[in-house]
Amino acid sequence: MTTDTAPGKPLLPAPRPTGPSRFAARICGHALVLFARAITAVHAEWRGVAPTPRQRVYFANHVSNADMPMIWTVLPPHLRKQTRPVAAADYWLTSRLRAFAGAGIFRAVLIDRRPEARSEDPMAAINQALDAGDSLIIFPEGLRNQGPEPLQKFKSGLYSIAQSHPGVELVPTWIANLNSVMPKGEIIPLPLMCSIIFGEPVALREGEERRAFLDRAAAALLALKPEDPE
Repeated sequence: MTTDTAPGKPLLPAPRPTGPSRFAARICGHALVLFARAITAVHAEWRGVAPTPRQRVYFANHVSNADMPMIWTVLPPHLRKQTRPVAAADYWLTSRLRAFAGAGIFRAVLIDRRPEARSEDPMAAINQALDAGDSLIIFPEGLRNQGPEPLQKFKSGLYSIAQSHPGVELVPTWIANLNSVMPKGEIIPLPLMCSIIFGEPVALREGEERRAFLDRAAAALLALKPEDPE
């Protein structure tokens, strides 16, 4: 999931798609793709995996509010159409504009991260989307990483997905340089180059324990990180 929570703020209902709203969302989505590519020169690198129409969960590092839009933007149109980010309802449903972007443009699977406000298990909505054939973008660290380590410890969601949907490819996805493009607290991105690196899928091994799998998935993701310039 993405972004920091807005504690105590009432959430808007997710807007229901209509013909005009779907058309507006498509137009805005195309504009967002063009804007992101013009500002960040964002590009994809596919290593050990190809941009083929397979059902996938793209699991990525999380350093910026722009992480999810950048992954969505860089996917080829045929993959973007079937891919939904898992995102925080307590961020995206706090204003009409955010609600339109989250539910309309990105078709996000919106999860309320506030335990006291939830009426169902967050995994229920994720499993429902996977059962419907959607691909997903997730951030297994949970909140944005603002510490010195390149990755935080993964939460359990990725393991639950690997158990319940063994046929879905789990693709490590490293976002490089985006924290420089979109520093914390900034609204306008800086014109710098960003790359999204997709790696070889990770699968749950027979009898593999939860923490062993999550650590192995994190290692596969970290292996995609470009070396820091000396």
